[in-house]
Amino acid sequence: MNSSTRRRFLKQIGTGAAAVGWAGAMNVLGANEKVVVGLIGCGGRGKSNAKSMGGCGWVCDPDQRRAAGAAKTLGVAPDHAVTDFRRMLDDKGLDAVIIATCDHWHAPAGLLAMDAGKHAYIEKPISHNFHESQLLVETAKRTKRVVQHGTQSRSMALIAGAVQMLRDGVIGDVLMAKAWNIQRRANIGHAKPSDPPKGLDYDTWVGPAEWMPFQRNRLHYTWHWWYNFGTGDMGNDGTHEIDYARWGLGVDSPPATASGLGTKLFFDDDQQFPDTQTIVFEWPGDGTVGSRRQLIFEQRIWSRTRPFGVDNGAEFYGTRGKLALSKRGWLKVWNDKNQEIDATPKPAPKPPSHQQDFVDAIKTGRKPNADVETAHRSVTLVHLGNIVARLGRSIRLDPKAETIVGDPEAAALLRRRYRKDGHWAIPKGM
Repeated sequence: MNSSTRRRFLKQIGTGAAAVGWAGAMNVLGANEKVVVGLIGCGGRGKSNAKSMGGCGWVCDPDQRRAAGAAKTLGVAPDHAVTDFRRMLDDKGLDAVIIATCDHWHAPAGLLAMDAGKHAYIEKPISHNFHESQLLVETAKRTKRVVQHGTQSRSMALIAGAVQMLRDGVIGDVLMAKAWNIQRRANIGHAKPSDPPKGLDYDTWVGPAEWMPFQRNRLHYTWHWWYNFGTGDMGNDGTHEIDYARWGLGVDSPPATASGLGTKLFFDDDQQFPDTQTIVFEWPGDGTVGSRRQLIFEQRIWSRTRPFGVDNGAEFYGTRGKLALSKRGWLKVWNDKNQEIDATPKPAPKPPSHQQDFVDAIKTGRKPNADVETAHRSVTLVHLGNIVARLGRSIRLDPKAETIVGDPEAAALLRRRYRKDGHWAIPKGM
């Protein structure tokens, strides 16, 4: 890596990406101006994000108890605690929104927010399906809004420093990466449809997704394991590891093939997604040996037996050794003789938090560390991996066209079905 390339890379991982040409069209705020934020989705993650941005002016959740609790915690006026976020989008003084909802609301809320002139911090995964990611990229470009994906590792000094070490050749040419998500999740049991709890606007909670009657093991957090609302644990925790595994591997396009298996080996419950997945992605490069790349994702959400004793992490295999790291604050490097060597990243200024990076990007007009296109590239692997597991077969892609080749059933799963009776949040043209 030459010195100018290195300087650009360090700027991206340390203080955010270089300023971009859209700044003049973005109504960039002054450095001391406060960014007024609204929170959509009042669970623990949403409230934590809001606190990290210095609070918020609105909160929204279809569960009235959650909205009221968040308003009290964050010091939001009671009349700014709502169940329909369109009310906050009408506020001309609102600059940005945090979207920390169920996965099926991420893209619809983000699209509506950007079209209302708001910047968006969207929790991971940025979309429920591949096509929604494409719509987010297109809308962000058209509206010139800042979008930050909730993959905090992009703003972690350890992760960024490890990627810099890989770029500097600490293990030679990086040819393969493996990301893992291994932890013990809860059994969600078996349940039947029932009346929703008092104070929950269930119609709004379902929103644009296909209608399903309320069921207690589809609410708060357990929605992750249902096709209609979530993306499984590959989209939940796995998104983080896939993101920095892809970053370190140095691939920036969809893979040409995705293959593997996914099944339920442990949980006898209503979960629709597999509790066990092994997915392999391949990039052919120019077709020659040395230009190809491979990324493996391994998941067991019923096990506490983990690589290096760490529940989430990634390994990188190069021509002169191996590097392993975790967002938990752990990094090791081995040479090609399997001897552990010094693994301390070069000193660099401590980057701002991921949430502060979003705020700074709004103020300056630059791209944030996990911008919408970066998010799209990483969650593409999530969506493809879930398609492979769901269908039980490999798929081939045209990376330039971003389409699945020769498999209409798999291609149909790049999108989703929305409510037959319509809904105000269904993306335009769907």
